[in-house]
Amino acid sequence: MTVENKVALVTGAGQGIGRGIALRLARDGFKLALVDLKEGPVLSVAAEIGALGGQATTFEADISDRTQVYAAIDHAEAQLGGFDVMVNNAGIAQVQPIAEVTPEEISRVMRINVEGTLWGIQAAAAKFIARGHKGKVINACSIAGHDGFAMLGAYSASKFAVRALTQAAAKEYASRGITVNAYCPGIVGTGMWDEIDGRFAELTGAPKGATFKKYVEGIALGRAETPDDVACLVSYLAGPDSDYVTGQAILIDGGIVYR
Repeated sequence: MTVENKVALVTGAGQGIGRGIALRLARDGFKLALVDLKEGPVLSVAAEIGALGGQATTFEADISDRTQVYAAIDHAEAQLGGFDVMVNNAGIAQVQPIAEVTPEEISRVMRINVEGTLWGIQAAAAKFIARGHKGKVINACSIAGHDGFAMLGAYSASKFAVRALTQAAAKEYASRGITVNAYCPGIVGTGMWDEIDGRFAELTGAPKGATFKKYVEGIALGRAETPDDVACLVSYLAGPDSDYVTGQAILIDGGIVYR
C-alpha cells in the first residue's frame, strides 16, 4: 500500500477506537492530524505516533460546530502539507428508553453524531476539490445503524442517519473521485461501552458488566471487539486497495448483525 506523504485527519482521536485508528494509519505511513474536544488526550497519541517514527499534529475542536471542523482541516493542510483522508470517528452514545428521551438528549446526539459527520463530509470534500485531487471520507457508523436496538433508540436513529449521509454523499461526490464509506463496529471494549453498560445497569438493575457480557456472548467469533479490529478495516478504506468501494457501511462486529 502506497500512502507516503498522504495526510489523514481523525476526529475523536484521543482514546478508544479513534486512538486505534490513528496509530494504525501512522503505521501505514500516513501523516496524522489528531482532533478531539480537548487537546490533552491527543497530545499523548501524537507522542505515541512520534515514537513510531511518524508525524502528527493536534487540534482542539467541537465537531458539532461547522466552523471548527473546517478550521481543523485547514490546520491539517497547513501543518502537514496536504489533505487526503477524513475519518469522521467522533461520536457519543445515548442509552434511554424511547418514552423518556428528552428534547435536549435527542438534540445532543443528533448534533454530534449526525451534524458532526455532515460537517466533516462537507469540509473534507471542499478541501479535496480545492486541492484538485481525489479523496476519501470514512464515517463512524455502528451495528446500530443497521438494526435498531432497545434502549438505544436515539443513538440507533443517529447511526441510521450516518449511513444515509454516507450513501448520499458517495453518489454526489463520485464524479469528483471522492469515495465515502462507513465502518460499523459492534461491541468494542472501550470507555464508551463502559458508559453504556453502566447506564443499562442504572435503568434495568442489572449488575455492572452484565450487559456487556450478554452482548459479547452473542458474538459469533466469541470475543469482544478491540479498537485494532476496527482500525484494520479503516486502514483498508483509507488506502488504495479500496479505490473502487464507495457508499458502503461495512459491518465489522465479529458476527452479530448479518447483511
